[in-house]
Amino acid sequence: MKLSKKLISVIFIGIISLIFISGLIGIYSQNIDITSQNTETNVVATGSMEPTLYRGDIVIVEKNPDKVNVGDIVVYNAVWFDQPVLHRVIAIKKSSDGDVMYETKGDNNPVSDPYLVKRNQIISKVKMGKNGLAIIPKIGYITLRIRGL
Repeated sequence: MKLSKKLISVIFIGIISLIFISGLIGIYSQNIDITSQNTETNVVATGSMEPTLYRGDIVIVEKNPDKVNVGDIVVYNAVWFDQPVLHRVIAIKKSSDGDVMYETKGDNNPVSDPYLVKRNQIISKVKMGKNGLAIIPKIGYITLRIRGL
């Protein structure tokens, strides 16, 4: 029995839709407001945050967070990479000028990122719900494929 390409496409879109809807239900059950103008989504592009976050996961982030603490996962403009980086804050330090600096590291990386992060480099912070991080698993693979990543 041979399935038509159209039927396969419909089945694929249905499965993706179910995954997306179940992810949204999971986020809403954690009382996370994803409709706020201060909230957006980011796709995890690499495996540097495994096993916490996997390539293709979508995370809900708070733009321009008021406070960043050790343990938070942030998205920042790195001076060492041409794309925003999503890594965990592992230490907060003061520069010789007294500025607050953040030491970051991917959970799956053996060493910290090569440069400390200034506060103005931080774009957003992954939101937390009562059950943990706000994640829609794997659905971001579609955008990674489209972007050629």
